[in-house]
Amino acid sequence: MTRPLILASGSAARADMLRGAGLTFDTQVARVDEAAIKAAMLAEGAPARDIADTLAETKAMRVASKHPEALVLGADQILVFKGEIFDKPGSIDEAADQLRTLRGQTHELLSAAVIFEEGRPVWRHIGRAQLMMRPFSDAFLEGYLAAEGDGTLATVGSYKLEGRGAQLFTRVQGDYFSVLGLPLLEVLGFLRTRGVIVE
Repeated sequence: MTRPLILASGSAARADMLRGAGLTFDTQVARVDEAAIKAAMLAEGAPARDIADTLAETKAMRVASKHPEALVLGADQILVFKGEIFDKPGSIDEAADQLRTLRGQTHELLSAAVIFEEGRPVWRHIGRAQLMMRPFSDAFLEGYLAAEGDGTLATVGSYKLEGRGAQLFTRVQGDYFSVLGLPLLEVLGFLRTRGVIVE
């Protein structure tokens, strides 16, 4: 019998990707103190990829502890720019500051995914993408923020590449799905090994 799939994330983009790929799943948001985990790991000098992986695993573990019968998918995304990790902006002003900092520069997105089965981690992957932001004008930035509003607060970097955020960039290298927040093709590959998707 195929195990049920649970997405341990409140991300609408991740749910849309899985749904768009034809998967049936439940969603349970894992209550995790992401800021505390990041702060502790940064204090220890942990690399960004390890932080993303740990956050994804912690989310999956929290939900899997209550649902050992399910395959539980945890995910997290981190933006790295010149060695600094960016968080989701807390206000439109913070979003503007982030975009001014990234303007005309290249940054990296790391999207980690971890799957638990029978209450333990059985698979993990980190997708990577490099994004080159164009040197847009202050007038464009003002118009972008006005159009996107609080939508800029939902993602690291203050943009959604699948929407108006595409106008911010001149080049994207790497996995498109990882930019959206989940290394989807690799996740689908693992789910085929568990019969969730027919080979």
